[in-house]
Amino acid sequence: MFTPTQLLEKVNAALAALPLPAAPEGLYAPIVYDLSSGGKRLRPVLLLMAYNLYRHDVEPAMSAALGLEIYHNHTLLHDDLMDNADVRRGRPTVHRRWGANTAILSGDAMLILAFAQVAACPCPQHGRVLELFASTAREVCEGQQLDMDFEHRTDVTEAEYVEMIRLKTSVLLACAARMGALIATAPEADADALYAFAERVGLAFQLQDDYLDVYGDPAVFGKATGGDILCGKNTFLLVGARARADRGQRSRLDALLADSTLPAAEKIAAVTAIYDELGMADACREAIDAYYAEARRHLERIDAPAGHTEALWAYAASLLDRTV
Repeated sequence: MFTPTQLLEKVNAALAALPLPAAPEGLYAPIVYDLSSGGKRLRPVLLLMAYNLYRHDVEPAMSAALGLEIYHNHTLLHDDLMDNADVRRGRPTVHRRWGANTAILSGDAMLILAFAQVAACPCPQHGRVLELFASTAREVCEGQQLDMDFEHRTDVTEAEYVEMIRLKTSVLLACAARMGALIATAPEADADALYAFAERVGLAFQLQDDYLDVYGDPAVFGKATGGDILCGKNTFLLVGARARADRGQRSRLDALLADSTLPAAEKIAAVTAIYDELGMADACREAIDAYYAEARRHLERIDAPAGHTEALWAYAASLLDRTV
């Protein structure tokens, strides 16, 4: 079985060799720029690892893996535009370098290229693979819309929040795992288990991101903490705090988040103190642990060599900085 590092190298080489048209340059140069910006390539590696559980030669699944990575980067390109973000992976975002209209059009072209790559994958279950990809792409849009809707609400429940991140983040990871199984013609029960496994990993991964934004070490996290607090973003911590707070705590929390004159460090510290009063750090860690344990149970249902599933589990654990 290939290691994640070996598969990452294969994915990067295949992306670099992707035969994109040269003209019009204004359409394709931003795509080349975007796809060359690096990243962990979680989705294509996960697809290939799932496929590799049942088949040794991963090349037949490579075009589908590239399709998912192109699609993921398409969503990030449009996300950056919608969020008016300046930087992605240490470089200016596409709309900052080429303008909003180019970001829209090049992003649309990436979506088309992604579907073309998935459609080019040779497998007996071709129709089901395309159907899975299409339904997942629709769900990601639903998750993005919910995230936008939640920006104007202070009554989002934990269940609503989890459903939003499931759609926006987790279903694409789940799609990758299930797609790898489908292309390898794995047993249906295994494909279902792999989907559920990756979905739970995705939920744990997003909740960990919420946690680290408040409680992480900036040197390890890779960016300054407290960004979600400063922009008043609904996270598991904020949604949970509002649900657990008494009237006085809720009033203080809302006042702090609404205060645009408060220095950033003071606002972050004050909101974090309320989270601490309400035990949100422990609540978030417990939720992460619960999804992590569910993911493990689903993976144990798979009828594949133990050594292969353990390699997949080790990869999932590494995403969460966990020991196996």
